[in-house]
Amino acid sequence: MDLKIKGKVALVTGSARGIGASIARQLAAEGAKVVIADIQGDLAEATASALDAEGFDAYSVACDITKASHVDRLLHQAIEKFGAIHILVNNAGFPRDNYLTKMTEEDWDSVIDVMLKGAFLVSRGVIPHMIEQGWGRIVNISSRAHFGNPTQSNYSAAKAGLIGFTKALAKEEGRYGITVNAVAPGFMETEMVRELPTYAAIKEKALLAQPIQRPGHPADVSDAVAFLVSERAGFISGEVLHISGGRFG
Repeated sequence: MDLKIKGKVALVTGSARGIGASIARQLAAEGAKVVIADIQGDLAEATASALDAEGFDAYSVACDITKASHVDRLLHQAIEKFGAIHILVNNAGFPRDNYLTKMTEEDWDSVIDVMLKGAFLVSRGVIPHMIEQGWGRIVNISSRAHFGNPTQSNYSAAKAGLIGFTKALAKEEGRYGITVNAVAPGFMETEMVRELPTYAAIKEKALLAQPIQRPGHPADVSDAVAFLVSERAGFISGEVLHISGGRFG
């Protein structure tokens, strides 16, 4: 199926590795030019270089998306390099798990700031360009955790917030030819998850709770994102697609 995004420019935040890198690779494989934006600049550069070596068109920018000045620089460099931004995937995020009574203010702020403030700043910067060109796609990476997980009050709140953010933007921007959707992955076997000391227990619990008896993989998410940013999904907006092996609660 031709997704008709060849030549489009896609900005993916938090895309140096894991799900973000998988999304960037999939969009590049569909013919998009991709901007790898990540606070880990060296790793972002390595990811972009690897894509370039495979014949794709990729560019990396080191960026802290919680800082407006960094986001302004990111967008300036991306547009200077590729001439436009048609697709935005707000993927950047991470967990800082603990029971609420033991959670530090820094753990709360860092998670909320990256996922919510970051999505706000980047979307605010990109949308005027999408309005001017009369076409745009935004996909926010939420999580099945938006239903609520113990020890993840910060993460669950941020991911739930992204869904509200998605639905609000879908109503604001649809008149300009911009669709806004979210995907909500369940348990995904990523590098970050495999590095957790509790990985084995997390995996066992997830598989017991989901009907499809295998871990999710980054490609499961990137395939869905590629569809949502395509011309084929032009009448889909404000939706949340769960990629969770059938697990919802």
